[in-house]
Amino acid sequence: MRYYLGIDVGTFESKGVLVDAEGRIVASAAKPHKMIVPQPGWAEHRADEDWWDDFTFLSNKLLADSGVAPGDIKAVATSAIGPCMLPVDEAGKPLMNAVLYGVDTRAAKEIEELTARIGEDVLLARCGNALTSQSVGPKILWLKRNRPEIFAKTAKILTSTTYLVHKLTGRYVIDHYSAANLSPLYDVETLSWTDELADDIIGLDKLPEIIWTTEIAGTVTEAAAAATGLAVGTPVTAGTIDAAAEALSVGVLDSGDMLLMYGSTIFVIEITSVRVPDARLWYAPWFFPGQHAAMSGLATSGTLSHWFREQFAKELDPETAVISLAQEAEGSPPGANGLVLLPYFSGERTPIHDTEAKGVLFGLDLTHTRGDIYRAVFEGIAFGTHHVFETYADAGQPPKAILSAGGGTKNRVWAQATSDISGRTQIVREKTVGASYGDAFIAALAIGDVLRDDIRRWNQVAREIVPNRELAGLYERRYRVFRELYERNKDLMRALG
Repeated sequence: MRYYLGIDVGTFESKGVLVDAEGRIVASAAKPHKMIVPQPGWAEHRADEDWWDDFTFLSNKLLADSGVAPGDIKAVATSAIGPCMLPVDEAGKPLMNAVLYGVDTRAAKEIEELTARIGEDVLLARCGNALTSQSVGPKILWLKRNRPEIFAKTAKILTSTTYLVHKLTGRYVIDHYSAANLSPLYDVETLSWTDELADDIIGLDKLPEIIWTTEIAGTVTEAAAAATGLAVGTPVTAGTIDAAAEALSVGVLDSGDMLLMYGSTIFVIEITSVRVPDARLWYAPWFFPGQHAAMSGLATSGTLSHWFREQFAKELDPETAVISLAQEAEGSPPGANGLVLLPYFSGERTPIHDTEAKGVLFGLDLTHTRGDIYRAVFEGIAFGTHHVFETYADAGQPPKAILSAGGGTKNRVWAQATSDISGRTQIVREKTVGASYGDAFIAALAIGDVLRDDIRRWNQVAREIVPNRELAGLYERRYRVFRELYERNKDLMRALG
């Protein structure tokens, strides 16, 4: 028997699957952890406790639950939260908590300074991306300026998957898709590191070696085998960002295919045949040479649901709170009885890229219920998603097919509102476990056990979410209010600081 292990580390939870050669999931497991918010605008993880401990727990549990012999696992692939910044010392030991992706906005000053110095046109031409809170380069510069004692001890700057692959194999590597997020240190023309745009951030020797996602980075070491239960010598792929693995898991393969990932944040990936140089979107080479990815994401999405439950539903049983609140939201009519929410609780990423943006709940009166507000949360996220779809169309890349994944596909209010507001149909495949399933497929692909198109055989279409055209007028009016709320109040948001 041949099996493939996929493990993904998310913002609030890590998930793992063991998959057989026909794409069947023979075991799955999950382990929660917390996102650390030391102060507003900061977001962190602990590399050992939240990443590596989760990985070892899941690998051991999957082996125990499935009864699969370690030697029958033919390859391992991992993914994790997108562009993080983790400094480690000569021994590979973390020197501080990892600074997370675009939800962490601490490097706003560095983003502004580097953009002014380099120029946005040059950044787009050389790096494929404007500098935003998603960019790792400014966060490294923040580290250098604000934690000089840590920077002085830094031997390498790692991302989340780089750290996990290093723990498994002893090698420091990063895939091209992830490396593109280290702007302004990655050159999209040469597909290599560069310090030509900013030689004062960090020496290039302190960055990992760049390889393709489906390349084998190394094999499981004796120390890693002892910790994970895996067999010594098991091949390990380069790893990638969770959203990319999730895109592959639902069959995002061809130009015009778009992933809509419902998670702690909304993340969108569209495959294109050409590079899309648009400052509102992010760019990276895709998994395979010759293909490109145009990406976008909201800063807070599923995170808002966590926040709402913790702050306004403390009396509910934690085991059933999600179901109870969903029922309350379903009891509120489309349009949430006149409420409109701006979901900018951690600033906003695409398309406005405003670290000073703030959350707003507009239209309240004394008749509104908790269910109305909870529905407004999901409709606000859906409005933000529609704004993203419009941005792709404006950039000349309207999606041909939207393939949705993640836990939010099971949230009827959220998923249906997204189709109703955008007027677009969503395709949902049978398996929506997410990035870990994509990782398992990447593992099989890396060692030649499957072809790229086999993912559509592994994971077939289950249903479609079709927009209710009768609600188009209602949501069009609400969407105009949504857009104007930000435009009219963004100066006031900055004034709050």
